[in-house]
Amino acid sequence: MKRMVGILALTAMAGLAGCGADGDPIRPTAKANVGVGDRGVNGSVGAGWIRGNVSMHVGTTL
Repeated sequence: MKRMVGILALTAMAGLAGCGADGDPIRPTAKANVGVGDRGVNGSVGAGWIRGNVSMHVGTTL
């Protein structure tokens, strides 16, 4: 039961942060690149979250 309450509370906080009820909303971003060069085909993908002046990005090169 405690686990269910914790999951419900986490979902509610994520919903509030996503809709902007507690301030500026969190804006998700996504990026994908594909390139062709002397070394062949390469690519990269990434995702990020922006809230006001704070941003967090993660990604990888393929």
